[in-house]
Formats: sequence, C-alpha cells, structure tokens
Amino acid sequence: MSTETTEVHAEHGEHDGMSKKRIIKVALILSAITCVEFIIALFLVPKGIIPGNVANPIYIVLTLFKAFYIVAYFMHLKFERMSLIFAIIVPILFIIGLILVLTNESHHWIDLRL
Repeated sequence: MSTETTEVHAEHGEHDGMSKKRIIKVALILSAITCVEFIIALFLVPKGIIPGNVANPIYIVLTLFKAFYIVAYFMHLKFERMSLIFAIIVPILFIIGLILVLTNESHHWIDLRL
C-alpha cells in the first residue's frame, strides 16, 4: 500500500470502526437471523407449532434487525454523524407510517366493495 493511499484513509477515517473481525461477527449475526427465519418458515409453521399469523410479525421484526445491521455496518451509517443518521431514518419512519396508513385505507375500500 502506498503512502498516498494510507494518507487518504487516515484523513477521512471512514473505515475506522470496521475490522475483519467485526465484519465476520456481523455476517454471522445476519446468518443466524436468516437461519432462525428458515427454521420458522420450514419447520415451525408447517408443523403447526407457530401459527402463520404469529410467524409473519416475527419475520418482519427479524428482517428489520437484518436491515439495521446491513445499513449500520456495511453501509457505514453507524460511524456517521447523528444529523446524517436522523436525515435518513426520520424519512424512512414516515414512509413506513404512510405504508401502514395506506394499507389500512385499502382494507376500508375493499370492505366498501363487498
């Protein structure tokens, strides 16, 4: 590695928090969450241990955890300033709220057609 490349990384400090060990740890966490999702989908729901209406919110929560880890570590958002984090997270929360409201409204329109 040349001194010029080392200086650029030292100036920006954008990869300070990510080491090989941390990347492997996050990848293992993501893999474990995915394994739990597969176990629920392939074994617990078909055998009736967990009903489908309980499994769906579990899938959503686990998927949100995976999204958090991907955004926080692999997209380096965890190492950014708080203002940038709020600039990304607040609109996403509003979009999620909008989707929930529109989903509720769509059920209302379906009920009117019946």
